[in-house]
Amino acid sequence: MASRKQFLLRIDADLWAELEKWAADELRSVNAQIEYVLRDAARKRRRKHKSERQG
Repeated sequence: MASRKQFLLRIDADLWAELEKWAADELRSVNAQIEYVLRDAARKRRRKHKSERQG
């Protein structure tokens, strides 16, 4: 199993509430939702940079 990095995240209360609702809507924990959003953003960034390098 891949190792997982733990870290403390300070977050605005309103954003936390929004993440809680979003996570509940998608049947995820808030932690899993944050990880999903970050992975999706990283994937989109890689795709964008790849297309920029190709022309």
